[in-house]
Amino acid sequence: MATGQKTNLFGLDPSAMRDFFVGLGEKPFRAAQVLQWIHHYGTDSFDGMTNIGRALRDRLAEVAEVAAPEIVLDQEAADGTRKWLLRLADGNCIETVFIPEEDRGTLCVSSQVGCTLNCSFCATGHQGFNRNLEASEIIAQLWVANRALGRDPRGERMITNVVMMGMGEPLLNFDNVVSAMRIMLDDMAYGLSKRRVTLSTAGMVPAIDRLRETCQVSLAVSLHAPDDALRDQLVPLNRKYPIAELLDACRRYVSAEGRRRVTFEYVMLAGVNDSIPQARALARLLSDVPSKVNLIPFNPFPASSYARSDRQVIDRFRDVLMDAGLMTVTRRTRGEDIDAACGQLAGRIEDRTRRSFRIGPRGASSG
Repeated sequence: MATGQKTNLFGLDPSAMRDFFVGLGEKPFRAAQVLQWIHHYGTDSFDGMTNIGRALRDRLAEVAEVAAPEIVLDQEAADGTRKWLLRLADGNCIETVFIPEEDRGTLCVSSQVGCTLNCSFCATGHQGFNRNLEASEIIAQLWVANRALGRDPRGERMITNVVMMGMGEPLLNFDNVVSAMRIMLDDMAYGLSKRRVTLSTAGMVPAIDRLRETCQVSLAVSLHAPDDALRDQLVPLNRKYPIAELLDACRRYVSAEGRRRVTFEYVMLAGVNDSIPQARALARLLSDVPSKVNLIPFNPFPASSYARSDRQVIDRFRDVLMDAGLMTVTRRTRGEDIDAACGQLAGRIEDRTRRSFRIGPRGASSG
């Protein structure tokens, strides 16, 4: 946990790390060395950085630290999903989830303490909002999980993919999220492919355009409805950035070189958004957007008024989309027995500034 005025090196992306060492009067190549020690080897002690001279290690101990959040709870579900509750320096707690599969291991990372958007089907929004996470607190979730999981029998890391789909709206914490993702992508740190880092947004249109120019990662959009009237109810942000504007931003995003498609997330709510006419409307809506649709069975949480669509209903909905030529996958529910499934992350937060992002009538919003 942070102490005094020391710089937490967790939060420095490659460019910031070079600036830090130049500011100490050191050569820029020290940045790559320290990035590798922290993120590739999982070292949090300067004494362990053996290719750095003793004088510099002592200097680093005076002005810097490698400080991870405290692990409060480490739970494993029956299906192998693992969830960590992490306490931050201010006492708030966030949640991070690892989902193992045969061909990959995916870490779901939080970007805020709570969430301002208050989507009606999501437990995080019901907890309120406290603050944005620092870049150090975002990347530390990957560091903690890597340390806890170890390596597979071949010596490879268990985590192959990262999704910014945990607590919070990542694009409302743009700079810190991008800094953390740059560390994920850097060869001296985690060396993840751009296609293996995914940012999920409820539809912050200007920030999607900014991301397109800034950090080329995969994009996922929480859609959940085929029309504005229903999406206004489920995702209040839609009142500020309606579906037509959102899809235009998605088209611009995938038009950039190297991006194949946008993933659209669609939580299946019984009797709300799961009818055959709604499936057909969704197919028409996405007909000219390079896309993949993830159908997500709703995961209940206390105080929720929704129910999960029946499996047969989800299958029929999926078949309509696939018959229209849309790549469609029904996501398996993972970690439900430890409240680690999609939409269930809540953490422990002090709700201070929930109304800091206001959504008014369309065209009259502020934030």
